[in-house]
Amino acid sequence: MPLFRASESDLGEIADLVNSAYRGERARQGWTHEADYLDGQRTDLSTLQNDLRAQPGAALYAFRDAAGSELLGSVWLEPTADSKWYLGMLTVRPDLQDRQLGRSILAEAESIAQSFGASAIRMTVVDIRDTLIAWYRRRGYALTGETLPFPYNNELFGVPRRDDLKFVVMEKRL
Repeated sequence: MPLFRASESDLGEIADLVNSAYRGERARQGWTHEADYLDGQRTDLSTLQNDLRAQPGAALYAFRDAAGSELLGSVWLEPTADSKWYLGMLTVRPDLQDRQLGRSILAEAESIAQSFGASAIRMTVVDIRDTLIAWYRRRGYALTGETLPFPYNNELFGVPRRDDLKFVVMEKRL
C-alpha cells in the first residue's frame, strides 16, 4: 500500500493517530510509545497546520488500508540542506505495530525522498528509546554522534516526567 500526501482534511485524523501512538493508555498497546516519560499531547491539528505552513517543502504522508478508508500510519518528510531530508513522526496505529507496517512506511518514505533527490535521511530520536533506536539501526540508520537538547520549555513536545532527556541524531545514506 503506497503512502499518499496528506490533505488538509487528513490532518486532524493524523494528529489523533499520532497522539494515540505516542502518548496515553492506547499507546501502551504498541511497543513504540513515549507514555512512560512524556505526558500531554504529541501534536494537534493547529500545530500540524502551522508546521506545514512554516516548512513549505515539508509534507505529511498517510498510509491507509486497502480500501483507502482507515488510517493505519503516517510520516513527516521535509527537505533540508545538502539533499538530506528529515523524517519524523513515523506512526503506526498501536494495535497494528506487530505487522511490519512501520517497516513498509519507512521504506516508502525513503523512496519518496529519494525520488525528490534526497541523498540521505536524518531523524531525531529521544535518547532513552533504546528499542526504537535499535529498530532504526536494523533498517540502516546510524547514530551520527550528534545530540540535540530536549525542548523542556515547550509543551508542544510534551510534558517530561524526567529531566535527562535529549535527542540523538540518526542518518541513513540512500
